[in-house]
Amino acid sequence: MGDAAPQTTTLVFTYGTLKRGFSNHRLLEELSASGDATLVGPAVTSVRLPLVCGPYRVPFLLNLPAAAGGAAHRVRGEAYAVTARGLARLDELEGVATGHYERLPVEVEVKVEGGAEGRSRVVEAIAYFAHRSYAGDLWRRSGEEGVPEYTHGVAAGYVRRKDRPQGQTFLEQIRVFVSSQSS
Repeated sequence: MGDAAPQTTTLVFTYGTLKRGFSNHRLLEELSASGDATLVGPAVTSVRLPLVCGPYRVPFLLNLPAAAGGAAHRVRGEAYAVTARGLARLDELEGVATGHYERLPVEVEVKVEGGAEGRSRVVEAIAYFAHRSYAGDLWRRSGEEGVPEYTHGVAAGYVRRKDRPQGQTFLEQIRVFVSSQSS
């Protein structure tokens, strides 16, 4: 290492397709290879939040802790330390500028590597939440029932962005999804 100052990083809580073993994790692998992301470890939200699936089994964390009550869970995921350049790439993937997701603070409990078994620490992170313009509709469409973790079982039927029907924006696909009857 030279005399370069260490880069400031932001802790990012991933709960869906960015996690290891899921379709968008390749972006975090690229960011890790370039030094723009480092896995911190397994993490869980400190408060109970709704995690639901929208169109194409896309996962959405909802910023509705009070509304969710007992139907929400402490959501399990992974925490990454990400540089500003890495954050810009994640914002692009998550459609922050186009209103798909919004980056909001979330308190998470991160497992401490190499510590005593079960040791963890509570830290501030950011997560990509469903945009507030449709979060309530997604919650109602999901029958006001969340899941504790986006697993391969929950993700069954996930459709990658490139394989989704063209000619509609993702926000239009969400509007169609929330206005349809739940199955």
